[in-house]
Amino acid sequence: MVDGARILIVEDDKDLARMLQDLLGSEGYATTLARDGQRALHEGLTNSFDVLLLDRGLPVIDGLSVLMKLRDRGVITPALILSALANPADRVEGLDRGAEDYLPKPFDIDELLARLRALLRRPRSMAHVLRFPGGSFDTDSRTASLANSVVVLLSEREGSLLAHLAKRPNQVFARGELLDAVFPDADDRGVVDTYVHYLRKKIGRKAVLTIRGVGYQLGHIDEA
Repeated sequence: MVDGARILIVEDDKDLARMLQDLLGSEGYATTLARDGQRALHEGLTNSFDVLLLDRGLPVIDGLSVLMKLRDRGVITPALILSALANPADRVEGLDRGAEDYLPKPFDIDELLARLRALLRRPRSMAHVLRFPGGSFDTDSRTASLANSVVVLLSEREGSLLAHLAKRPNQVFARGELLDAVFPDADDRGVVDTYVHYLRKKIGRKAVLTIRGVGYQLGHIDEA
């Protein structure tokens, strides 16, 4: 057990959620509970966790969709799926969608704890490093490495925006697409423009290109 490790529990069954919180709390873990997919997505994007404990069958947004959205935004926190869907095809789908482990319900408590310990032992060096013209972005530390060995720390939202653009460098994203993908809790598309401005200010005015009448695209680092 890693003392004080932070675990996001995503489970809509109240009794099971309470049992998991009590169990993990007694083991020394710090837990946060989300009872639907929308809340899980919000927590995963705005807070830092060591493991995601994720149910598949969730209200609002299903568990696999939550995981895919988090992965798409550069969140690489190890995920253990708990699900009553237990046949091999279900397990394969869960692993292919970005989970590190999959445990069918009902599960053995000792096995659950052992699998959590195994995930927590994984080295953080397994983080993604996204390359872009003139630099790179480490999605784990949220640091952008620029020319001349300059390293810039980005906020959670700035990092999510850069990661989303960098994963599809040739694609032009409409503001609405970026709003849904990176800022799911915001209603005003102006938040996209605001964070594009922040990125340009931190890593270069040409880091994000404006495609007039369409939206934004990954650019390159302006060394000037």
